[in-house]
Amino acid sequence: MKNAELRLIEGEALESRFVVAAGDVLLGRSKDAEMRLTDGAASREHAAILADSGTFTLEDLQSTNGTFLNGKRIRSAKLEDGDEIRIGRTTFLFVLH
Repeated sequence: MKNAELRLIEGEALESRFVVAAGDVLLGRSKDAEMRLTDGAASREHAAILADSGTFTLEDLQSTNGTFLNGKRIRSAKLEDGDEIRIGRTTFLFVLH
């Protein structure tokens, strides 16, 4: 089974790296978010990464400012190694292991 990692490139988050394993990962300002952002431009429950059998999908959770993958606004998209995810003013690099 593949694991993935989010690496903070730019912006505000409580952690600079986060390992994405099995299950879903919530990204946002909510205290319940696994990857908690301190970026005021991020929604409380902004986006999620869904992990299923080594495949990872980024889903926008009807955020106010949108979720961007490699510069394009998305609702849902499959993640690949090296993708850049932008939420508000925060950008992550998605890395597969």
